[in-house]
Amino acid sequence: MRWIIGILINAVFFIALSGLFQESFYISGVEAAIGASIVLSLLNIIVKPILILLTLPVTILSLGLFLFVINALTLSLTDHLMGNNFEISSFGMSLFFSILLSLCNLVIQSTLLKSDKR
Repeated sequence: MRWIIGILINAVFFIALSGLFQESFYISGVEAAIGASIVLSLLNIIVKPILILLTLPVTILSLGLFLFVINALTLSLTDHLMGNNFEISSFGMSLFFSILLSLCNLVIQSTLLKSDKR
């Protein structure tokens, strides 16, 4: 159930980003947002652990900040796999969106965890 909620949260976040950054982020509709969110979650399950292991020394030296670059890579892979339905203009914007996505998920997950503990 949490996985589905996470997918829906990411889909809403993608729609909001496409509204805020129209020139650098494009999503064709709600279906594309949900599809991109599913693809991103599958990449986070399959590809992201491999990337973390391969870049572990750099991640340790950067005190974990390199994880934002790994998140940007997974967003860029999502962009590539989704085709014309999901477009991010550059890797810099992918990095910016990965930071925003991480912060958004942190706030929402902490809010949901607080309500689950009660």
